[in-house]
Amino acid sequence: MRRIALVIPVLIASYGLRAQDRTLQSDTTTVLQEVKVKAKAKKKIKTDLKLAVSVDEFLASSQSISFIKRGAYAWEPMLNNMSSERSAVTIDGMHIFGACTDKMDPVTSYVETNNLSTVDIKSGQEGSLHGSTIAGSIDLQRENTAFGLDKKVGGNYQTGFEFNNKQFFNLAALSYSGQKFAADGSISFRQAENYYDGNNKEVKHSQFNKFNSSVGLSFKTGERSALRVDAIYDKAKDVGFPALPMDLWLSRALITSASYKQLFEDGIIQLWDTKIYYNAIEHYMDDTTRPENLVHMDMPGWSTTYGLLSKIALQRDSYRSEIQLNAYDNLSIAEMRMYPQDRSNRTMFAYSWPWVTTRFASLSNTNSWDLSDRSHVVLGGSLGVNYNYSKYAEFNWIFHPGAPQEKTRILPGLHASYHIDIAPFTLSAGAGYGHRAPSISEAYGYYIYNSFDRYDYIGNPNLGNEVSYETNASVGYQTGRMGIQAKVNYFYIQDYIVGKILNMGSPMNYQSVGVKGYTALDHANIFNLALSAHYDILTHLHWKGSLTYARATDGSGGNLPFIRPISYQTGLQYMYKRLGIQTSLQGDAAQRDYSPEYGEDKTAAYQIWNASADYTLPARKVNMTLQVGAENILNAYYSTYADWGNIPRMGRNIFTSLKINF
Repeated sequence: MRRIALVIPVLIASYGLRAQDRTLQSDTTTVLQEVKVKAKAKKKIKTDLKLAVSVDEFLASSQSISFIKRGAYAWEPMLNNMSSERSAVTIDGMHIFGACTDKMDPVTSYVETNNLSTVDIKSGQEGSLHGSTIAGSIDLQRENTAFGLDKKVGGNYQTGFEFNNKQFFNLAALSYSGQKFAADGSISFRQAENYYDGNNKEVKHSQFNKFNSSVGLSFKTGERSALRVDAIYDKAKDVGFPALPMDLWLSRALITSASYKQLFEDGIIQLWDTKIYYNAIEHYMDDTTRPENLVHMDMPGWSTTYGLLSKIALQRDSYRSEIQLNAYDNLSIAEMRMYPQDRSNRTMFAYSWPWVTTRFASLSNTNSWDLSDRSHVVLGGSLGVNYNYSKYAEFNWIFHPGAPQEKTRILPGLHASYHIDIAPFTLSAGAGYGHRAPSISEAYGYYIYNSFDRYDYIGNPNLGNEVSYETNASVGYQTGRMGIQAKVNYFYIQDYIVGKILNMGSPMNYQSVGVKGYTALDHANIFNLALSAHYDILTHLHWKGSLTYARATDGSGGNLPFIRPISYQTGLQYMYKRLGIQTSLQGDAAQRDYSPEYGEDKTAAYQIWNASADYTLPARKVNMTLQVGAENILNAYYSTYADWGNIPRMGRNIFTSLKINF
């Protein structure tokens, strides 16, 4: 179970089968039209500034997602200014759980931009189709090649270099489309050295190496049915985290799935799609590259998940519905080993995750009714059952004597919204209610060191569910040359889980100043506002801008940590024939509503200027685009509210890239 290498041959021999929404789009005119409508909502995996981006850089372009950064690699995504425990992050709907107690292997770190087609972000309880959530869901959807395309073979290749940290990357993807067989595959490699901040000082332990590959095979089994198998293999090695007292020696992930999809021509049922999946993660943190540490520590972790995902789509006249079953079984293990300079003289061993099994099953439903040509209403809900079992409960009993070794929770969720389009205005309003269970660390964690506030954290198996009540609204205005949109949401969360100082126990890590235990506040309030606008100044000259604001407090009016201050971005884009020029200014206001209780301090305002230019070279059958640009042109020295331990951001970074499509 702990050795991914042992299960690779078995999985290759037993690939199951999977299909996608676009798999059979050539079968009927009706299906083709439905797929075209969905495709319009997809966003290319790039940003306004850069054609070749990482998954983290792409997600950061969303107004609803921010990141906690502990280095240059594997940023922790925060949806609606909430930590990752409160979000459902999936790959094609599959649940994957990191194996690092320090959250240094988020789900987003196990994919690459060249094996993704789009990212589906849903806010609040609208994301409950993928499981219980408070903040919402982020579904990373893989690239899938349709059957019967006119172009049988296609692909792309990207390469580039970033001068600040000497990052070199190569990404390639290839696809084949036949009448009864389709395939796609990708491979990528990134390597970077330490980066330099705005004072031209090297930020040590910020290097990384990453390899990623994927393959998908589709087999048409009938006029409207298909089987598909998918696999992703990801490996990261020698990854530094300057904000932490240790680094990553090795991380490996194997993510596999097999599915069957059936489309229906007549009747209310439109499709049935069922998938089984398996993934295994292994993650090895150690501090052997930190000779200044008096006592060394290894923190290996393993996570293994089996799952089932099955959904049915219904449609009749103005009514549409999706019913989805989610089920998975996960085992998470994390160890902590202390020793002096010589590993053979180990002085301490403990399970920071004491072999915790999580079994979850939920049934979700989303319904949409068109009330008229201009308005529709959405109503949905979910009901989940969450079961936990701690094999070595004696670690939990030290601080919580008699705590149950196993626990079952019921996790309901509801959401409703109304949408109306009165040209040139669009409006919506909605509400939601949902529960989430405590994470493995929150319920069963044992002496997990948090280098941000320098406390060891202890889980609490007796914690109750977090309960969220939310409201949201949006208004948009669109004309031929301009558009503006405002989105707002508010969350009232009962039994909000945080860490508080314990009066018992002594720190285990020599760098720790004390021990905190997870407990529940009476409630917390989180408010988010996002404004965006665009304007076509000339035929080839366009402006785009955005502004976000958030405020979050506990029941006593105290500030919650990692809440983004006012942030803004404004940019111009010029496009003429084969030439594109982009420039942008972005920044944050000073973080005034910080929380010293959770280790925060005030961060100053900053702004950075970026620019890039790209040119598409004329070629017959091949599309080649060359880009050159610079981030943080003025070499500003800054650190943000989300930089763990106030590590400085990267200074001036000149980048180049070449992308070839064929």
